[in-house]
Order: sequence, then structure tokens, then C-alpha cells
Amino acid sequence: MTNNLNKYLILTLLFALFTTACSQRSNQLLGNGSWYGKKYHGRQTASGEPYNMYAYTAAHKTLAFGTMVKVTNLKNNRSVIVRINDRGPFVGGRIIDLSYMAAKELDYINDGVAKLKLELQ
Repeated sequence: MTNNLNKYLILTLLFALFTTACSQRSNQLLGNGSWYGKKYHGRQTASGEPYNMYAYTAAHKTLAFGTMVKVTNLKNNRSVIVRINDRGPFVGGRIIDLSYMAAKELDYINDGVAKLKLELQ
């Protein structure tokens, strides 16, 4: 009886560990990112604060406002940390819209869109 109980306990613990590991969200995402600037400077963001094109901020569809994200340009390996304060992008195939300053730091202003890696901080 004790032997069966130990087997049951071990199997239950292994199942719990497995389901916990499988249910955790990855803190990394790859995809195309764009930027927005002067046209929106001073306008109210979805979080209620004015958009500042010179701040290190970004728009994301689902991340909570205030979430800090490390964004890396995969073309040149430059990175910057931004704070989510707006919603978007609303163009298919894009995962984030960075402020002008963040995109400038990542060196893709002229390209408009870049392949990016996002890591939750």
C-alpha cells in the first residue's frame, strides 16, 4: 500500500511540475516592428499620457501599460528598453510600434520597419 502511495505521489508531483513548466509564457517574441513620431507627438496615448516621440516608449496590442520590454534590432544587435504606454500597431504582421527615439537608437528610422526581438523585463 505504501509503495503504491509513493508511486502516486511521485506521479502527481511530476505531473504538477510538467504542467507548470508548459503553462509559463515565454518572455521572448520575434517579429516586425515599426515606429511612430512627429504626427502623433503630444497626442494622448491609450494609457492617457501624451505621446512623447523623444521618450523610450512603445505601443503593444496586449501588454499591460508600464511593462518594460527590451527590444533588439536583429539586423545590428542594438538594444533599448522601452515602457509600454499605448496600443498598437494596427498594421498586420507587426508586433510593436516604438517611439521615434527608440527606433532611432535601434537605427531603423530610414527603413521604417525592422525585425525585432522583444524580451519582457
